[in-house]
Amino acid sequence: MTAAGVRQPVRQPLRPSLAARVNVGADTWSTIWSLVHRVLVVNLGLAITNLPLLVALAVVAQPWRYPVFFGLLSVSIGPAVAAAFGYLRQAEDDDRAPVREYFRAYRRNFAAATRRWAAATVLVAVLVTDIVWLHDAGAAAVLVPLLVVLTVLVAATTVLLLALVELAPDLGVRAAVRAAAWTAVRRAPLGLLSLVVLLAALLSVNQAPLLALATLPGCALLVVWVNSRAALSDALPLESPRT
Repeated sequence: MTAAGVRQPVRQPLRPSLAARVNVGADTWSTIWSLVHRVLVVNLGLAITNLPLLVALAVVAQPWRYPVFFGLLSVSIGPAVAAAFGYLRQAEDDDRAPVREYFRAYRRNFAAATRRWAAATVLVAVLVTDIVWLHDAGAAAVLVPLLVVLTVLVAATTVLLLALVELAPDLGVRAAVRAAAWTAVRRAPLGLLSLVVLLAALLSVNQAPLLALATLPGCALLVVWVNSRAALSDALPLESPRT
């Protein structure tokens, strides 16, 4: 009661109206589901094409004790990544590109991607072996940092080489290596970002295999594909058409 004896109406707490709520437009939802579709397709393709490697990793507790065995199994990663790049390129024109587009890209890029990935795997294995052997040597302070930088450069170049399998399939091996290596040095921030994203995904898969394999590889490769295409934009002003 007030001084005048008139009861004042009780104020109800304000409730947000429907108009005040955040409303996501249809285009935004379409973009979100398109990205989710791409990630799921890439994850499925990676799981199928790398099934022997995944089974071996699930069975063996310490895979680093068997470098030759797992090195041979890891050859399947190269064409699988190149196929993911091919699918993501196709998905730029078709937001809901079907799963078969991934396997079409896998068949199309298999030979070139396998050769490039196998050569890079051998080179990285040699460099890592040299780093381990020279770690306690007298010249380690000079040689080890140099070998580490060279290993990172080879890894960044390899990612770009796999992207070139899809972007420039008619480019010769020497020309592709020159373009990829020069781009890896000239666009080092983009290359390092791609490697960090891939390393983070790999570590996450190691910690939580099922959850990480279902989500992270496709997300990581989507970022790497965008980075690689942006980095190679100057080296390849005119991309080769799809087949």
